Amino acid sequence: MAKAKVTWIGPAYRLTGEANNGPAIIMDGVRPPNGTHSGPSPMELILMGVAGCSGMDVISILSKKRQPFTGLQINVTAEQADEHPMVYTHIHLEYVLYGQGVSEDAVARAIALSEEKYCSVMAMLRPAVKITNSYRVVEDQPLPNMPGGSAGE
Repeated sequence: MAKAKVTWIGPAYRLTGEANNGPAIIMDGVRPPNGTHSGPSPMELILMGVAGCSGMDVISILSKKRQPFTGLQINVTAEQADEHPMVYTHIHLEYVLYGQGVSEDAVARAIALSEEKYCSVMAMLRPAVKITNSYRVVEDQPLPNMPGGSAGE
């Protein structure tokens, strides 16, 4: 059974979250005065969760296919409803693979397998949210923006 614990630490909406007694993360609101954006919001965590879930699948599948990729970045954009509860209505994942000689067919197949069969986060969201994707393979550049860099570049 999966377990998680969320504890209010303040100020304002700042919380810590732990899953299965693992490492803690900080969550916060994105707008003052109730939040300082010292951590992702719960809605931002959903976007990171769907990208992380699918990303792990794509890495696994491409590795098994012995594809020579050196990096993966998934840029996620989402539209939200205008009225509360302001759920996501559309999520788009742009997969950017880095490496020389990576097969675009293998990338497309890995993404399809993740989105249609393996990614449990996507399976939970798909009945309520339109999910689309695109991908590109970049051969001439190293992977940009290691953790801490700007999202969506």
